Amino acid sequence: MRAARRLTPRQGHTTILVVVDRFSKSCRLLPLPGLPTALQTAEALFTHVFRHYGVPEDIVSDRGPQFTSRVWKAFMQHLGISVSLTSGYHPQSNGQVERVNQEVGRFLRSYCQDRPGEWAEFLPWAEYALNSLHHSSTGVTPFQCVLGYQPVLAPWTPSQTGTPAVDDWFRRAAGTWEAVQSRLRLAVRRQKASADRHRGEAPVYRPGDRVWLSSRDLPLRLPCRKLAPRFVGPFKVLRRVNEEGKYSTSLH
Repeated sequence: MRAARRLTPRQGHTTILVVVDRFSKSCRLLPLPGLPTALQTAEALFTHVFRHYGVPEDIVSDRGPQFTSRVWKAFMQHLGISVSLTSGYHPQSNGQVERVNQEVGRFLRSYCQDRPGEWAEFLPWAEYALNSLHHSSTGVTPFQCVLGYQPVLAPWTPSQTGTPAVDDWFRRAAGTWEAVQSRLRLAVRRQKASADRHRGEAPVYRPGDRVWLSSRDLPLRLPCRKLAPRFVGPFKVLRRVNEEGKYSTSLH
């Protein structure tokens, strides 16, 4: 999960909260007013995500102020949800959200550059298209994984209804849908090609293995951070948190 980008205000919204289900790869793109507080973010999740998918066991997020606050931790703890934070120097540990965020960003930049005030109106189309794309890791679309079937794409006919307002809406909708699909598919192909060129085999650790940790994100009590050791440890691996290479360790 991630609160992404400052955008041109539209209907009071300037931020997109990107939420991705780790199992199904299903995403929700929620427009929010400003940079939300911890409580506003939690309420948005409960209103738009939890009531549809249920309360999750774990939430992985970036290190935004709303996700590191006491309010956020207390709210999630009361729901029985464990909270995991990505490394500020390794956002790829929340890779599923990062990919969706990049794909949505590419689409908004290319399709909304001449009409930046309309970005919020395109979010539902982008979300629908993303949830209709096949994922190599599951072999199905997020819709199929969640619902058991793929909803009809663009469920309308090109015929006229005889009502100008309705015909105009569907004409604009068809153009938007075609643009969303083509641009997101292109973004997925480009990102996959780039990842394949740079991807290396990440080490796999098991519970009980001992590892060294980068000291960049650790609150070490040292008189001078510049003279701190680059790595500290070794620490025992407790469990693997996700498929992106994030692990939980015991700092003892």
